[in-house]
Amino acid sequence: MLGLTQRSLIGIVLMVVGTAAFYPTLFPGATRTVDLIAIVAAALLTLGTYLVGTDMDGRPV
Repeated sequence: MLGLTQRSLIGIVLMVVGTAAFYPTLFPGATRTVDLIAIVAAALLTLGTYLVGTDMDGRPV
């Protein structure tokens, strides 16, 4: 699909899920659970970005 590898696709999915997981933090009255969800969302975004950013063949130019 679009010339992307499986690693890139997994990274993109993780970034989308991580971004969506941040939505509950936008509303006032956030609870401790929402704070924990934000931590998980940040981890998913970080991992997804890493997977997409490091998905290449050979040496970088």
